[in-house]
Amino acid sequence: MTDRRRAILTGAARVIARQGVRGLRVADLAAEAGVSTALIYYHFKDRPGILRHALAFIGDRADRYTATENGRAATENSQAAAHPSGPRQLLEQTLLPAFQDLPEVRENSTAWGELRAHSVFDPELRDELAAAGAAWAAEVAGHLAELCPAAPPGAVTAAAERLTALLEGLSVRWLSGLLPVGHARGLLREAIGVETGRLGSTPSVN
Repeated sequence: MTDRRRAILTGAARVIARQGVRGLRVADLAAEAGVSTALIYYHFKDRPGILRHALAFIGDRADRYTATENGRAATENSQAAAHPSGPRQLLEQTLLPAFQDLPEVRENSTAWGELRAHSVFDPELRDELAAAGAAWAAEVAGHLAELCPAAPPGAVTAAAERLTALLEGLSVRWLSGLLPVGHARGLLREAIGVETGRLGSTPSVN
């Protein structure tokens, strides 16, 4: 990705988080990214193109800060660095980094929520969002299946959907100031324990 393209998408995520999807105007985005409106249209053709690429960018950025937090945790914990993570740890590492009290994470989560809300009125964006959500749930289901190999696939999929839906709901409360970040993480850890227990795994101590 070129620097200018990255600057435009970073600006799009910021404007969406701050003003909502309906508040995303190309002129405002150009000012935020420090580029011309013509350059934005050159890269993304139209407003729907901006939204589609912004959604993908937000997903990629979430993957990056998830990997960053997990790498930092492994470095700080010599035992974690010396031994590969187990299925339960991998599951938590897929979900918990959504709750970090960092500007980039807050911005990303807020923009994702704004795009999700707007998809109610935008069928094309809804399809893009559904695909991204399905890929995320499938990743979580893969970790659950590894952790609970005897569980029926349908039950594993349902558990993954419940966990990702809970994370999104907790994220709204955290971003709104109704939940401290540590409490949101604790509630999600408890939910992971409930779901994996229901699927038949042996509870682990964290």
